[in-house]
Amino acid sequence: IRLKKKKKKPICHSRYLECPPMGLETLKIDDFQLHASSTKRYGLGAHRGRLNIQAGIYEDDLYDGAWCAGRDDPLQWFEVDARRLTKFTGVITQGRSSLWSSDWVTSYKVMVSNDSHTWITLKNGSEDLIFSGNREKEIPVRNIFPAPVIARYIRVNPRSWFNSGSICMRVEILGCPMPDPNNYYHRRNEVITTDDLDFKHHSYKEMRQLMKVVNEMCPNITRIYNIGKSHSGLKLYAIEISDNPGDHEVGEPEFRYTAGSHGNEVLGRELLLLLMQFMCLEYLAGNQRIRHLVEETRIHLLPSVNPDGYEKAFEVGSELSGWSLGRWSNDGIDIHHNFPDLNSILWEAEAKKWVPRKMFNHHVPIPAWYLSKNASVSLIDSIRQSVVFYIKLY
Repeated sequence: IRLKKKKKKPICHSRYLECPPMGLETLKIDDFQLHASSTKRYGLGAHRGRLNIQAGIYEDDLYDGAWCAGRDDPLQWFEVDARRLTKFTGVITQGRSSLWSSDWVTSYKVMVSNDSHTWITLKNGSEDLIFSGNREKEIPVRNIFPAPVIARYIRVNPRSWFNSGSICMRVEILGCPMPDPNNYYHRRNEVITTDDLDFKHHSYKEMRQLMKVVNEMCPNITRIYNIGKSHSGLKLYAIEISDNPGDHEVGEPEFRYTAGSHGNEVLGRELLLLLMQFMCLEYLAGNQRIRHLVEETRIHLLPSVNPDGYEKAFEVGSELSGWSLGRWSNDGIDIHHNFPDLNSILWEAEAKKWVPRKMFNHHVPIPAWYLSKNASVSLIDSIRQSVVFYIKLY
């Protein structure tokens, strides 16, 4: 009797059914792949029609917050050239990022082509399929196609828009490139790392595991500790890098990096994780500059001050979370902005000669009233309490 092995079903890791975002938001799709029927001006050209792109306070420049058509009529379109056959599965749209204008598309059609001349409109039976668009300018709206469609080019054709505004869109396309090893453009867009660093987005669990790996690789110069817990009970882990981890050496300067106070801004977390990996590997390799830093400085790295916000934003994904989800602490406080103003106390201490000029001013004690529930800057939130005690202790 011959036993047949059961074939495992392929696991779909994407939250977008089959295909992930193609990369308008991340710039994997470059400006030359984006086209439009018309533009209001250069700063509102097709190259600005990327999901979550932001405009500055001063508009009417080269860096506005959407693609905006030169005319408001149903003949306008926004086009993406995938540069190879691609299985398209959906579209995500936003309105225009602007402090002064209210522009968004409320419905649209989708068309595909293999040559950019002959276009096929997605159908609902015998009728053109009309997708519901946005109801305001910031919250992304995702539409999944009834069935995937394979083509090279894809167009979004606005059919209606906010009646007090204009045709303006920010877009992301969901699609999977079809196999084509001879495609030059596909090879050109691929980025391959050549170093040994773990460069990726790390969840809370992965962050903790990576810190543990660094500690195991360099046990003589690292120590992991936590400064408290977030509202949901996640520990706020930090790592110390020093030639005598755990010891406060008199006269040795201490340096502290914290990141992730805005939970949905992930770059700081990843940079600190890369920094701790780099310092460990270079120390082991005998890099004299790194050895000098480790032996002459006590370094503390806290990669995620707001892990609750990170997990909240990660669950939805950057394409759908917008700019605000996960930004604040659980009680709605912006840790980055609404943090105790210790500077004024330090300047006052120096003015009253409480701190000798030759002494570092970071030894001024935190006043008791900063920990009061009635303080003008509340410290009720567990994250901010933890960070303040962290500053006080280290």
